[in-house]
Amino acid sequence: MAALFTPFIWVFRHLQAWGRGLAGIAALLCVGARALTKAGGFKKNIAAAFALPLNQRRALAVLRAFWPNLTLSRRFVKAYENDGTAVISLREDCLDVLNRNADFEVVYGPRMRKLTGGNNFFLGMQPGWDYTRDTSAMHLAMRDTDVAEVLAPRAAALAERLVNQSGGKIDLPPGLTLPVPWDMTDRYFGVGGPDAATMQDWTTILFWYLFEDLAADPAFDTKAMTYAERMRSYLDQAIAARKAAPAESEDLLNRCLALQGAGTPGMDDLGIRNNLLGLLIGAIPTISKACCFAMDELLNRPDALRGAQEAAQANDDTRMASYIWEALRFNPHNPVIYRRATRDAVIAPSTLRQVTIRKGTLVFAATLSAMFDNYQIRDANSFRTDRPWEDYIIWGYGMHTCFGAIINAALIPAILKPLLKQRNLRRAPGAAGQIDSGGTPHPQHFHLEFDA
Repeated sequence: MAALFTPFIWVFRHLQAWGRGLAGIAALLCVGARALTKAGGFKKNIAAAFALPLNQRRALAVLRAFWPNLTLSRRFVKAYENDGTAVISLREDCLDVLNRNADFEVVYGPRMRKLTGGNNFFLGMQPGWDYTRDTSAMHLAMRDTDVAEVLAPRAAALAERLVNQSGGKIDLPPGLTLPVPWDMTDRYFGVGGPDAATMQDWTTILFWYLFEDLAADPAFDTKAMTYAERMRSYLDQAIAARKAAPAESEDLLNRCLALQGAGTPGMDDLGIRNNLLGLLIGAIPTISKACCFAMDELLNRPDALRGAQEAAQANDDTRMASYIWEALRFNPHNPVIYRRATRDAVIAPSTLRQVTIRKGTLVFAATLSAMFDNYQIRDANSFRTDRPWEDYIIWGYGMHTCFGAIINAALIPAILKPLLKQRNLRRAPGAAGQIDSGGTPHPQHFHLEFDA
């Protein structure tokens, strides 16, 4: 019986994909028309329009329907060497790209070396001894059990205090979503910087430089190098000071020094500094941005917000988190992951969408699109909280899944829970109630209110 229905399901899903693709074209034509007629200029208006996740999803629906594996000879990214561009939009093909490390390499190595002043960080490494050495050592220092025993309880307590002290009006990034992950770097990493504001600024700029400065702005490069030098100097001094005056604190720095004392490969002072630098860059801006985007999406959906608040008020953390992950599916902090082809490589062989990716092409695996692929995601366009975790690609995929994914999964709900428990949670009036990125890729201000 199942075999009898298979062709009908295949046809239905194709018709569904084509229908959504056509609807996407119609909607994007309207977006383009509004950008033409609106004050401010077409280029600025269209860029602002495509910064919205709704329009990104529309464009990706068009690609999934009609050009699932799009290749272009044009180079859109200047930050990393490449000879062209490919956009991969179907889930099966995105996962294939992210699993084939020998065919599609990570590209961040050159910029990572500039940040460390020499060596690579494991995020920019291909499979091999250096990657295994560094990730193994940091897994010994950064134990999974720490999340439930140390990180989540401390984050929850701090977030609750910050929300309670806000008096019913809170600017989310500076008031909640940046201070909590910074506290983690200070108390758990043992290297919180000269002060919170400086470490938040350093990590945000360096994350931006490494992953989001695709146009390779020379002025921004100069700023990033200045910040990197300051951060390296701070970490070198912190390591030297801890060795000169050992502390009893149970933090990453002490654990790294203990591994150094035991002769663990890669744990000399330089290795410790570079590993901490890489982890710091990924810790603060990622968590803050994801918190803001999840809350923004929930506020756009009154029913979902109500469900998340009821779960938070009932202390049903699993149900509350399911609303947050679904919100991030619609509005992820990172809609694509990019790799570069190391050699000519075929995607989707023996299918109508088969394509050969030429060596040197920069390949965008559109993870946002993969999470809306109706061929593999059930009821993809609906906001549902009963999805299997495997449907989500929020923290990357494959070998380079975010090293701190398990921390993110605990801290983000812990940060947002005290806010979701508040009565009449709402945006502040006017523009203040919308995310203000201040010309950066990261939320700088996002004012919310609730009945205190």
